[in-house]
Amino acid sequence: MRTAATFRAFTGLALLSRGFRPFFLGAGLFALVAIAVWPAVFLGEVIIPTAFSAVEWHAHEMLFGYGAAVIAGFLLTAIPNWTGRLPVAGNALGSLVLLWFAGRAAVLVSAKIGWATAAGIDVAFLAVFTLVVAREVTAGKNWRNLKVIAVVGLLAGANLAFHLEAHFTGDADHAGRAALALIVFLILLFGGRVVPSFTGNWLARRPNEQRPAPFDRWDAYALGISALALIGWIAFPDKGLTGIALIAGGLASLARLARWRGWRTFADPLVLVLHGAFLLVALGFLAAGATALAPDHVPPAVGLHVWAIGGIGGMTLAMMTRATLGHSGQALAATPGTVAVYLLVVAALVARVAMACLPQWMATLMLAAAAFWCAAFTGFVIIYGPMLVRRS
Repeated sequence: MRTAATFRAFTGLALLSRGFRPFFLGAGLFALVAIAVWPAVFLGEVIIPTAFSAVEWHAHEMLFGYGAAVIAGFLLTAIPNWTGRLPVAGNALGSLVLLWFAGRAAVLVSAKIGWATAAGIDVAFLAVFTLVVAREVTAGKNWRNLKVIAVVGLLAGANLAFHLEAHFTGDADHAGRAALALIVFLILLFGGRVVPSFTGNWLARRPNEQRPAPFDRWDAYALGISALALIGWIAFPDKGLTGIALIAGGLASLARLARWRGWRTFADPLVLVLHGAFLLVALGFLAAGATALAPDHVPPAVGLHVWAIGGIGGMTLAMMTRATLGHSGQALAATPGTVAVYLLVVAALVARVAMACLPQWMATLMLAAAAFWCAAFTGFVIIYGPMLVRRS
């Protein structure tokens, strides 16, 4: 009640009243701009002054730029609900946003300012954010979510490792996989809470509907299997044992999803999209496992992008749209425009997977995937941007 009262009494800039507002808007705009220029950067038509290669810049910025912004917006909004503490707002929130933006600018011009300087500026955001999360969780005695501190801290470490690995070895394969795996694990962790919870709330309004299975020992086993598979994939992505572990993790995630009764939610796209995104995370495990076991038949880019575009892109959009509606006083209902945003991300995924499988059509399919993705985030910014910047 104290948190809610303080939020209502906040008289500063509406954009800085809660963490989801600036970070979701920043994530949406950044996802749009970064992918709009990506085909030209990849094809060498546009040269950006970054110390990273084109592919490394793309991977880094989608993971530590877009992904980190969505995670920050989600956690800064969720943690006050977990702890009962006041939300980070005003100047403190604005400083965090500026630190995130400084990282994007530093990485973009890292060839001019030096890779070490850029790394220091870029790594600062997640390092500081980890301290903020740790302070809020521990001060609120929310011991259940101590693992969140660990995962965010590991993501900050992966960012530093990305810069170091790219500079000293010429690529950042291990650190890039580590970052992707950490974000996938966060989806498995939080998706295992929010998907059955929101599904249960929706089904409760329908007579005689069975509720989703609650979190139990099976979910813990599935998370453990998936975590071990992701660790193996980070270290040894092409080993047969890793492939078997990844397939086991994918099947375990599919089993979790089947217990949440998603097939009963087709009437509500806001709930259904959560199930769809979690399904794509599970399919990412299967695709990455298939690559390890049959690399001549399944290109590595398939699993990577099923996870990145489908699982992460789909789940982050699902959470950003739902949270924005709920926290800005709007009805929890998906408009046709919102449904189109979801479907455009699926179209981007299909085009990108086709690009991996049909290299002779690479340029055309890359442009198609980028166009679908940019259309999705243009829609998000147009529909949800006004809700994020105005006082509800």
